[in-house]
Amino acid sequence: MNIFLTIFLYLLFGFIAGIFGGLGMGGGTLLIPLLTIFLGLDQKLCQGINLVSFLVMALFSLIIHYKNGYIVIDNIIYIVLSGIVFSLVGSMLASHLPSDILRVAFGVFLSILSVLEVIKVIKEK
Repeated sequence: MNIFLTIFLYLLFGFIAGIFGGLGMGGGTLLIPLLTIFLGLDQKLCQGINLVSFLVMALFSLIIHYKNGYIVIDNIIYIVLSGIVFSLVGSMLASHLPSDILRVAFGVFLSILSVLEVIKVIKEK
């Protein structure tokens, strides 16, 4: 693939992931499939890229949401601590699983998430 096209796709995918991450959807739900499907990158590499980009997106989103009063500080320590513990467990698990299993698990997760969102929309109507 042409190097300029590859750089353009990286920038485009980062832009898309940043927009959706800022909206609260989670940029990784788009970034990981985009990188694996269109650029042919390994699933584990894409997850690592997503984690690094997530840190930057989350920091800016956190600042903006805090300024707008959308962050509730009460009991946040329980969420942070459980997030840290289970992130470590998930990272150790992912490092020992083959990329194919991670790819399928991520696809199943996105499929279930999609079905739940459709059900939610139907119930609201």
